[in-house]
Amino acid sequence: MNDFSLGPKARAAGYRLRGFDSVGSTNTEALEAAAAGDPGGIWFAARQQLSGRGRRGRQWESAYGNLAATLLIVPDCDPTLSATLGFVAGVSLNRALSSILPQGLVRIGIDGANGQDGRSRIALKWPNDVLADGAKLAGILLEANKLPDGRQAIAIGLGVNVVAAPQGLPYPATSLNDLGVPRDASEVFEALSDSWTETFGLWNDGRGIGDVLKQWRASAAGIGAPVAVTQNGDVLRGIFESIDDVGRLIVRAEDDRRIAITAGDVHFGATASARS
Repeated sequence: MNDFSLGPKARAAGYRLRGFDSVGSTNTEALEAAAAGDPGGIWFAARQQLSGRGRRGRQWESAYGNLAATLLIVPDCDPTLSATLGFVAGVSLNRALSSILPQGLVRIGIDGANGQDGRSRIALKWPNDVLADGAKLAGILLEANKLPDGRQAIAIGLGVNVVAAPQGLPYPATSLNDLGVPRDASEVFEALSDSWTETFGLWNDGRGIGDVLKQWRASAAGIGAPVAVTQNGDVLRGIFESIDDVGRLIVRAEDDRRIAITAGDVHFGATASARS
């Protein structure tokens, strides 16, 4: 069953869609389409990935009925701005999932925190996760290939735990079903396609990244809380102050230095404070 459909705003904006019941990887489908000359503006959506991947080549487990979706775009911007599309994706997921989840008191997980507004059950965890009640609900993976004309084809992969969350992870994970909100992957995708259309318009080929980051910060998990960032086996501990105007994580280290982080695995709360 691959009855995916675009939301009305996405259709009006001219996006296209290829739906799958099961697929190897929606990111792979997107990058192969780019290599074959697709101009971008096309979504690839599936209820299951058989060979999905996450950051740093990690396997991205996907139960049947979850949502795997990738948008292929060829943006007209400086390549250095392409990385900020991850924040566009985060804000888009936040909007879509917040519209699906009922409002209520946020339950804090051992590795999460509520959003800055104090109301939403959804929070964005730097750099690429979406939390619900403090547990991972969705993730984002950007991959890029250079085209013969010098432009970059960007595959923006988004995975949402709709019916089930992976087991045996070193951090808490949840699904819409676990949260008592049974939904079909097609419903989630339709909401996502419309929220992406709105947020991408705000991004405006990178010119509106400041406005996007403002929205991202408003739902950021853990600002003002203890944070631990692991990079190449080293752990930096401190206080998560904010993200700067290019999306770097700003940490006030234990020796009072302000350090800008461009990549790393981030942990909050009890996990950040634990010392082994």
